[in-house]
Amino acid sequence: MVNFRLPGPTPLPPPVIEAMGRPMIPHRGPVFRAFYTDLLRRVRAIHRTEGDVFIWPASGSAGWEVAIVNLLSPGDRVVATVCGDFGDRFAKAGLAFGLDVRRLDVPWGQAVTGAALAQALEAHGPVRAVFLTHNETSTGVTNPLRDLTRVAVEHGALTMVDAVSSAGALPLEMDAWDVDFVLSGSQKAWMCPPGLLIAGIGSRAWDAHARSTFPRFFWDISAAKASAASGMTPATPPLTLLYAFDAALQLIEEEGLEQVWDRHRALGHLTRTGLVEIGLELFADSAYASDTVTAFRPPAGTTAGTLIDAMRCDYGIELQNGQAHLADALVRVGHMGWAHASELREVLVALAAYLDIQRSPGHGAALTTAR
Repeated sequence: MVNFRLPGPTPLPPPVIEAMGRPMIPHRGPVFRAFYTDLLRRVRAIHRTEGDVFIWPASGSAGWEVAIVNLLSPGDRVVATVCGDFGDRFAKAGLAFGLDVRRLDVPWGQAVTGAALAQALEAHGPVRAVFLTHNETSTGVTNPLRDLTRVAVEHGALTMVDAVSSAGALPLEMDAWDVDFVLSGSQKAWMCPPGLLIAGIGSRAWDAHARSTFPRFFWDISAAKASAASGMTPATPPLTLLYAFDAALQLIEEEGLEQVWDRHRALGHLTRTGLVEIGLELFADSAYASDTVTAFRPPAGTTAGTLIDAMRCDYGIELQNGQAHLADALVRVGHMGWAHASELREVLVALAAYLDIQRSPGHGAALTTAR
């Protein structure tokens, strides 16, 4: 059996797989209305918000566009915080829509601090919105979201948060932290197949929406809100994926949200500590290391691709390489969603065995398996 340790898509729990076998129902009938109304209520609780949360058939990346076209207007000035590949993509989405994008770049592997954001906002103000990546999946860095949103609000800017690899795993207090718009995708800590975009919209976001002049149709949050009021979706709902999401939410509820956060915190610590103990170098600043994905450098003389191939072929473990210019310089281990300590220990044992072979005389010989 493969030990699937990608930072997304993540493994599916058996109840989620089973839920996808449920039969179709009338998607404009009373059963669906009750089901969807309850689903939105429960996902609001996990976002820690009294506001709106909507679901679309899409990947998490669509959330950048939903945020932009609903809350902003062409030419609006925004600060895009970039500490990795996904922050860079969010910034590029803003450019594609004709926003005046001012980038706050920090070295990959480092976090964006509140002080750095305050300096950028003062230099570029007035700023309509700040693009924030809560957990940068490409580097294994968790940005200090609470500090960043506080600074943004103090400067009168909307907070638009990419939480694709944090929602459902890391502490996220939408209302308490003044998050105006937050997006995530089903294939990460939500423990579902790819295909659902989940977005939370706060009260200030609705005020901004009333002033936005971008055209929109499928992504119109007003249409989503009007439909949700009667337990409906503006377009055909992806029933099978919603069944999966329902089952995943039940697992989170049964474990308890704070306990889910604690489990991910423990898994992150276990992974980072274990990698250091076997002699591998972590990439992220230890003060901001992610509890959902860990990035490390392959040993000297070995590329990320070589190590990943060895883990797959000889140990039955799937890891992921880095992204962009770090594609062959980083290896990433996912430990979010349906993840457990035993699976991470197996990864560490396999990596230790691989390193022992690399360090031994004649290590170019065929690898032995650890199964």
